[in-house]
Amino acid sequence: MSKTENWQDRVLELEIEKVAHGGIFVARHEGRVVFVSHTAPGEKVRAKVFEDKGGSFCRAETVEVLSASEKRVPHIWKEADRLGAGGAEFGHLALEYQRQLKTDVLEESLSRMAGINQRVQVMPVPGDDLTNGLGYRTRIQLHVSEEGVAGPYRERTHEVVPVKSLPLAVAEINELGVHLKNWQDVKRIEISTASTGGIQWFIDKKIKGDKRLTERALGRSFRISSGGFWQVHKGAAELLASEIVELSESLEVEANNLDLYGGVGLFSGALATKYGKKLNITTVESSKVATSDASANLVDLAKHKAVAAPVDGFLRLQIKQGLELSGATVILDPPRAGAGKQVVDQLTFLKPKKVIYVACDPVSLARDLKTFTSAGYRVETIRAFDLFPHTHHFETIVSMVLE
Repeated sequence: MSKTENWQDRVLELEIEKVAHGGIFVARHEGRVVFVSHTAPGEKVRAKVFEDKGGSFCRAETVEVLSASEKRVPHIWKEADRLGAGGAEFGHLALEYQRQLKTDVLEESLSRMAGINQRVQVMPVPGDDLTNGLGYRTRIQLHVSEEGVAGPYRERTHEVVPVKSLPLAVAEINELGVHLKNWQDVKRIEISTASTGGIQWFIDKKIKGDKRLTERALGRSFRISSGGFWQVHKGAAELLASEIVELSESLEVEANNLDLYGGVGLFSGALATKYGKKLNITTVESSKVATSDASANLVDLAKHKAVAAPVDGFLRLQIKQGLELSGATVILDPPRAGAGKQVVDQLTFLKPKKVIYVACDPVSLARDLKTFTSAGYRVETIRAFDLFPHTHHFETIVSMVLE
């Protein structure tokens, strides 16, 4: 078989070599790479090719496991097993092993894209091992079929999968039984819960329940208006806030500190618990609603400013106005796509003393770290946490200083 022959719908017998970014696994067949889902390194499987656009690789779905890994376990969510609902693509593997695979992905991303040869173990959120990584999601989104069935989409489709349970969601969401009711004439349901007891619904973007939720982290309360962002894992905010405080050592209270992509002010509030109400810090967030929440949440900080603006636009204006960032600490918590070259270039031009980067995608992070290190920043600390058990996602925090 030549490399140019299309393998669409062919069933291949494969030996799985390793994990790859995105929750898929790598095999090779007749000189081509095959990316395979729902398997594990060391397994022998039969897999059906579902995408072949030519070139050096194609994509396939496991249809039969011929030789199983000793790390394979019964899937934690039956409806999300092979060809099932999306959102638990690692659920067929032991939880500790999932973290080893994520550690592998982080190590390869850092080495290949940033030139950083360091193995950083992805660590659990405290308490997750006791629950096997279940019951952690405080936010869910369900789609509704024409028949009124509410459930997640099937992988790679817009087909709604009926489910009997939501094992990754917190008990408060499961107790509502939303996934067991008929929702005729509804298209989408979103539910958010708070540690303080509130529940917020969106039914086709129409809000039900609490218009605002209140969360707590490091002893502070945070207002979250409808549609506002908060960490999905019930233990994530406290964990990340604590890490930010620890990594902020030597922060200068009077410097022009920045909290970019600052949301409702979680990290600025966390820093205030250590450095006090005289902390000078500006949160920058594109959402006007979240910026309003940040202003309210940090009202006790006399030198806090909340700016509603895209981060690149804000930094462009600061450069034009001659903002001084020497001595400053900058926190970056961008979306999955990362901060990107434009924002990183703007920051390195402004030369803050320290940057703390919070990332939910290792490839985007490694790309941006390369830009930072090329501009004279040295990586001090890298830590990683499994904030999304039974999926391929995880969070990484990196602190850097200007040499």
